[in-house]
Amino acid sequence: MPAPSRLTWPKSLTLAIPTLLVTLAAAVLSQPAPASAHSSGVLAVAHKSPFNCGKTFYANNWTGGHNPEGSIDWQDYGGDDVNGETVRATAAGTAYFYDAGSTSYGKWVEIRHSDGTRTRYAHMSSMVKGAGSTLSVSQGTAIGTVGSTGNSSAPHLHYEQRTSGGGMDTSPTVEGVTVSLGQKKAITSTNGCGGGDNPHTPEGVCGSGYAVIDSAALTGGRTYLLYNSGNGYNCVVTLKTSNLGSASAMSAFLEPQGESRTTDSGSYDYYAGPVRRDAAGQCVRWGGSIGSSSYTSGFEHCD
Repeated sequence: MPAPSRLTWPKSLTLAIPTLLVTLAAAVLSQPAPASAHSSGVLAVAHKSPFNCGKTFYANNWTGGHNPEGSIDWQDYGGDDVNGETVRATAAGTAYFYDAGSTSYGKWVEIRHSDGTRTRYAHMSSMVKGAGSTLSVSQGTAIGTVGSTGNSSAPHLHYEQRTSGGGMDTSPTVEGVTVSLGQKKAITSTNGCGGGDNPHTPEGVCGSGYAVIDSAALTGGRTYLLYNSGNGYNCVVTLKTSNLGSASAMSAFLEPQGESRTTDSGSYDYYAGPVRRDAAGQCVRWGGSIGSSSYTSGFEHCD
């Protein structure tokens, strides 16, 4: 019977194959290893405390049922009650606002930072934007107030630092202080303490009982809408972030639907306002200006 046929290669190709394989192997071995977070040249984001400059609170990285493990609960320190405190971005990024209602994190915010890492702030009583909104934030931008919404048994701020892959950093570092699993440390905020920062806050200008519920960016500052659930009043204030201490044109206004508008405008060093109006159960139009930069909302926040 005829011999089975065999596939044969030209002699020139047969001689070239070993050389080709050696060349391919050398090329593979010469490829650089995938860049890690440490070798890529991307610097880790440095985080400050999520509270106003000078405020001291306990950062408690407790274990035994804490979910997720490695997160920090910010709690009262000494005679200073954390409930109702302004919550600020620990580093710059884009903030995403969520509301889980009476479950899980309750009202919470995730900030995605330039290096791909993320921070989470949960159980807040109020947020500066509604659920589903986003906001570009700087380190120190107000994002809400401490509360006890969601699956929380007492007022505190639940705080997480997550890697770019989504995993928990179980030994988060804030203000240069690392709080490892099982540790509880008192940390003082330097967030917004720089000499060029506005020494005033929206809550400080509007007064006791007011919490930020919305805000809008202006060139050279931001305008804020606050609400006092105790008396049903809204308050608007516009704060500078540049040209501080030098008088310049700015304004703040508030208009309950169906009523006249109240405006404070002039040449101010740090802020315009406060403009307060009784608006319980009414929609409001609000806004402000710094120089030629202005913001006017639609009628909203009707609850």
